[in-house]
Amino acid sequence: MKEIFAYRLKNARKIKGFSMQFLAERLGVSKQMINKYEHAKSMPDSPKLIKLSNILDVNPDYFFQASSVSLENVKFRKKSKYSKSKIGGIKAKILNKMENYLSIENILSVKSEFLNPVKSIKIKSFEDVEEVAIQLRKSWKIGNDPIHNIISLLESHEIKVVEIDESDQKLFDGLSTFINDKYPVIVINKSFEIERKRFTLFHELGHLLLNIDNNFTEKEEEKLCNRFSGAMLLPEEIIYKEIGKQRIKISINELINFQKQFGISISAQIYRLADLGIISEYRKQSFYIQRNKNSELKKTTDKERFAGNEFSERFDRLVYKALSQEIISISKASAFLNIDISSISKKMALI
Repeated sequence: MKEIFAYRLKNARKIKGFSMQFLAERLGVSKQMINKYEHAKSMPDSPKLIKLSNILDVNPDYFFQASSVSLENVKFRKKSKYSKSKIGGIKAKILNKMENYLSIENILSVKSEFLNPVKSIKIKSFEDVEEVAIQLRKSWKIGNDPIHNIISLLESHEIKVVEIDESDQKLFDGLSTFINDKYPVIVINKSFEIERKRFTLFHELGHLLLNIDNNFTEKEEEKLCNRFSGAMLLPEEIIYKEIGKQRIKISINELINFQKQFGISISAQIYRLADLGIISEYRKQSFYIQRNKNSELKKTTDKERFAGNEFSERFDRLVYKALSQEIISISKASAFLNIDISSISKKMALI
């Protein structure tokens, strides 16, 4: 019991981003006592347990529920910028969300089995990534059409998407991992603009799906996943048809139309065109130099947005389904969704 409590307390503290000292001051105990709690050397009495629950925004029962979730091979983008405490906090948030996700699926007897349809294709060159994107689009029956909701697409193929609200967009892009070596999960920053969110989703999908040769460096693997993301968002067949196989110059209006239709940023398009050899590296660099110097050009490339929706809604739908069928209580739904009971009641207009 002490070990379970210790694990849960530490996770809840990390999710809130509290230091031991801060939690100790809020609880009215010493930092050493918090350390004892988190190392299973002591347990709080009932009044302090209730106070801990209020401080950490969890139900008292939370502290005594054994965890059935573990993370494997977490891939952080820009990981060199993460502090140890930041990594711990993000992992704790993921574990908590995935525990709830798997729990509601179990309650509803939802079976999820993930299959990688492109596992057999070995990535030995950057061009191989194009073939993987083509085959994946065929396997998932999406052809060359624009993908209007990537999160919905991923979740329909048993890939769980978790959004974390991190205000520092320069610090956290996204990550991908497997839960219990079985369930693929992609975590992204909820505060991103839509094109960046879409690019990150497919980048992280690349980490999950691509069978990359061991000769590639970690930096090259990131570039391969970027290439994969661009290929999924904007297929080469569409580019060749609409733009051609070689261009000396290209208009901003052409790129804006692609951004609005396919949900890929103009910056990512420029990289994509250079990757396919349609424009030169010099032309690519020239665009970024002009964009940084010309504020009007930057405003023009930033103001046109893809008119789509990229929010993870499946977990919420499962919770409300269980609640409407009276499989779970409204208090349980409140704990799952981390919102108050009155807010849930307003949304539960049963038909």
